[in-house]
Amino acid sequence: MNWCLWIAYFSLFTNNFAEGNGQVESQAVVGRIGESVILGCDLLNAEEARPHLYVIEWVRFGFLLPIFIKFGLYSPRVDPEYVGRVRIQEGASLQIDLLRAEDQGWYECRVLFLDRHSNDDEFQNGTWTHLTVNSAPTFLGTPPALVEVPDREPLSLTCSAIGNPQPVIVWKRNDLAIESGDKVQVSNGTLRITSVERASTGIYTCHASSKEGSVTHTTRLLVQGPPVIVVPPQNITVNITQDAFLACQAEAYPGNLTYSWFQGSSNVYHLSHLQSRVRVLVDGSLLLQKTTPDDAGKYTCVPSNGLRKPPSASAFLTVLYPAQVTTMPPETLLPMGMQGMIQCPTKANPPLRSISWTKDGHPLELDKFPGWSMAPDGSIVITTGNDDALGLYTCTPYNSYGTAGASAPTRVLLKDPPVFALRPKEEYFQEVGRELVIPCAAQGDPPPTVTWAKLGSTGRNGAQVDGNSSLVFRPLVKEQHGAWECTVSNQVARISTTTSVHVLGTSPHAVTNVSVLPLLLAANVSWQPGFDGGYFQRFSVWFTPLVKHLNRPHHDWVSLTVPVGAGYLLVKNLQPATGYQFSVLSQNKLGSGPFSEIITSFPLGFPTTEVPPELPTTATLVFLSPPQSLTANETLRGVLLQWEPPLQFSVALTGYALELRQDQGGWEGLDGSIPSTKTQVLVPGLIKVGGGTGFEIPTSGSCIGYFCTRSPPAAADWQPEPLALSCEGCTPRLEEQPLPGLLISAVLMYPPPAGSVEFGDPCQAGPPGGLGRVDLHKQGAGSPWAEEWLQAGAWCSLRVGSPGPWLTGFTTEPVPWRCRLLSSRDSSRPQKG
Repeated sequence: MNWCLWIAYFSLFTNNFAEGNGQVESQAVVGRIGESVILGCDLLNAEEARPHLYVIEWVRFGFLLPIFIKFGLYSPRVDPEYVGRVRIQEGASLQIDLLRAEDQGWYECRVLFLDRHSNDDEFQNGTWTHLTVNSAPTFLGTPPALVEVPDREPLSLTCSAIGNPQPVIVWKRNDLAIESGDKVQVSNGTLRITSVERASTGIYTCHASSKEGSVTHTTRLLVQGPPVIVVPPQNITVNITQDAFLACQAEAYPGNLTYSWFQGSSNVYHLSHLQSRVRVLVDGSLLLQKTTPDDAGKYTCVPSNGLRKPPSASAFLTVLYPAQVTTMPPETLLPMGMQGMIQCPTKANPPLRSISWTKDGHPLELDKFPGWSMAPDGSIVITTGNDDALGLYTCTPYNSYGTAGASAPTRVLLKDPPVFALRPKEEYFQEVGRELVIPCAAQGDPPPTVTWAKLGSTGRNGAQVDGNSSLVFRPLVKEQHGAWECTVSNQVARISTTTSVHVLGTSPHAVTNVSVLPLLLAANVSWQPGFDGGYFQRFSVWFTPLVKHLNRPHHDWVSLTVPVGAGYLLVKNLQPATGYQFSVLSQNKLGSGPFSEIITSFPLGFPTTEVPPELPTTATLVFLSPPQSLTANETLRGVLLQWEPPLQFSVALTGYALELRQDQGGWEGLDGSIPSTKTQVLVPGLIKVGGGTGFEIPTSGSCIGYFCTRSPPAAADWQPEPLALSCEGCTPRLEEQPLPGLLISAVLMYPPPAGSVEFGDPCQAGPPGGLGRVDLHKQGAGSPWAEEWLQAGAWCSLRVGSPGPWLTGFTTEPVPWRCRLLSSRDSSRPQKG
């Protein structure tokens, strides 16, 4: 009977719930886990005297059957999830004890009266209640309490929690929240480190919190990696026999550290002179007992725990000791008739100060032996080995700590130096790709050793040396062109000879000595040609501005062809105050050689003229009397002018000016900066002639103000020496007669048309030999000189510019030839001197 009524009720309840669910009222109830709540529900007509028969049901949304059914005095039917935790209170209200988080949801109260007719409204008397169960945060998942990660590896730590309200998860380190960055990201409770490092080691805490409370979880991160040196060794200086201590401490995980120490590149325990006196302490420090001079050097500490490459730290140990002789040979061989040296092999710290020598038991007095001297290192240098050098020698070195004593004696013996049995020729010419053998043999006692080397290069550039000490090129290549040196040496002496190898049939070699002389909106590029490879070669100059133009391609080098036979090129139409790069390329019938080095230069702009300030109208005139007693005397170097200072001057004398004129011609300045302390000056470049009025050479005093007086001229029978003068429309010339050892000057206009002066070199009797060139690299004030001394009675040549006429002359005494470049604002007017 009861079950039938229950089934009928349930069928009715289900239909009413489906039809009237959207029209019922709702309420909310909040509880906490473990506590009790009451879901309210009133009985209809509860005020009537006679009670009714009714059924109370509590339905939870999402459950198939009601969780609680109460009919009359019968025991209620309770869902297994709520058994022992629910009961009716105050009418139809439901009390739930020991709340759980899963109890949260929607609940509906239904009351069905069985002893009266019910209409539709009474069937829909259910009340919906939402139960919220608040709970403190609880972790669902956490990382291990201890995490070990190799350094440079990624790391993820994930922390998840539940609770009502939903807790917020924050990762902290050292009580500071971790925020996302380049190497660290925090998202949805997960901490990600892209690459852990030693600094990542530490304690990481996951905090899950809400208004109901908070929970934390701690993870300790250990980073596995090689050691890190925290206390490196420091440089130390000790006196001989003192102990030396070098600290070294490292940190690492794992902490199974081992320390190794090295002197230079050798383990200290593998060196015989250190084994018995060295100890590596537990903390990694090195203790070196009773130091000796050999202990000095670089020491390196290497801690290791077996992970990857260990670090290292170095320090230098300096040992101070008296100067001492290392190993003096029992015999010293000197070459007969050649320069030799008796050495004293020493070591000292502080540095060596002096060395004293004895010969045959007596102090050696070098001034008694002509050609004997002492080298900076204390060795005895003997210019020519002879019987005077024979004997028994000892040396005693000294420094600021004193000396460790005299050396063992060495006996000096004379031996013949090695000699060439077969000497190579001065030059060899051979086609590329073919074989070339250059002999070089020597003999001597002891038997000498023969070696070959290419000058200006390391090694032999692929060449071989056969059993006869000959240099073999098989095959000959372009890179082997150049000067080669054959060296013969033994214990007595070392001799050498050179030969030149010319490789024919190749492209030309690069030019050398490239120089760029900046001029007005131009540049003069000069160079020394390289070997032509056996064929006629041409040159081209390449240049480009440093600032690239936007409307030009990236490679905007411009090339100019050099006229045949020229060793320079004037590059015109350049922009002022703009940097340019220059390079020279050589070519022959076989192709191009390499470009020369790149030279950067800045052409000159137009000079700016400064307007002098106007003279004040109230300027005070200062009277200055002229110098007096001017005399002229002939010397081998020129005319010596002497004078006396002015008798009267009201202000300090600042200097003198020297001027010259011929007959009644105009005055020309020779020197405007003679110091006031001088009363004589030598004027070179004048030759004496017989008769005539000659030249007048006055001097005038420099003064402050605007009025000066000129001293009376001193007449002398002198005339200017012919000058080598370069200018437009005139030709350089030299006096073609013997000159009495006077200074010969060649003065160029500014700027020079060619930028170079060439001398015949060497200057010998008869026609000049090969040509040597002196380049002028400077401009403006300062008058740079290029000198070349000439022998007496030598015919010599000079020309200004190339090409240009060669001028010849000769001298009776050695004199310098000079070429001077003077500065002038007016480039069209040549400067005389």
